[in-house]
Amino acid sequence: MRRFHLMLCAAVIMAAMFVLIDRESSNDTKIISKVPTTQKVVALTIDDGPHTKVTPEILAILKDKNVKATFFVLGKNVENNPRIFAQEIADGHEVGVHTYSHSSLPKLSDKKIEEEFEKAEKVILPITAMPTLFRPPGGACNERVIRIARERGYQVVLWSIDTRDWECPPEKRIIDEVYKEVKPGSIILMHDGQYPIPTPRVLGTIIDGLRERGYTFVTVSELLQYNEVGHTFRPFSSPFKN
Repeated sequence: MRRFHLMLCAAVIMAAMFVLIDRESSNDTKIISKVPTTQKVVALTIDDGPHTKVTPEILAILKDKNVKATFFVLGKNVENNPRIFAQEIADGHEVGVHTYSHSSLPKLSDKKIEEEFEKAEKVILPITAMPTLFRPPGGACNERVIRIARERGYQVVLWSIDTRDWECPPEKRIIDEVYKEVKPGSIILMHDGQYPIPTPRVLGTIIDGLRERGYTFVTVSELLQYNEVGHTFRPFSSPFKN
């Protein structure tokens, strides 16, 4: 009898696991924060620009190191710096949308969220094709935000390594944090939307250090091709209730 109970419990657990897997694979409210892979590839992502001073410095370093990054741009900064944005495209970098004004989207109505996308796209599309990636400002999103983004054709992308470079910490702290947390399939978050910021001073060191550790840099879209388990997403959970 005891053996029967153990077998019954095991069957129930297995059934629950299959249900969980099925729900996870069919759940529409999912976001990318990393990619499951054994290959030593990482994606460098840069938020909030383009900035008049910082972005050209970053572009020069990326060009010198032959690295392609993914820039999540703000529409208002593209509007103010269209030539720098065009240079990102000309240099072969990937671009994603980071809204127009960097508002916290869960606090906005559906209409205002749509307007953030529309205003950003209006200034981006004359320069390049429609982006397919979207990162919510501060990573703040809920089911409404994700639904609207997906309806507009975007995949929502967060990150697995937050350098917090916008806080202007000591340069060594940023570098050490990346080296400590990096794993195959990591998405690294950095910024170029303010001055001063230590990002240009640490970027080359981070690139060289990760290459010495055997890592290759790819864009987010390229990173998705390294997925080894059938999906790249995790279920979405947010403290925002709107």
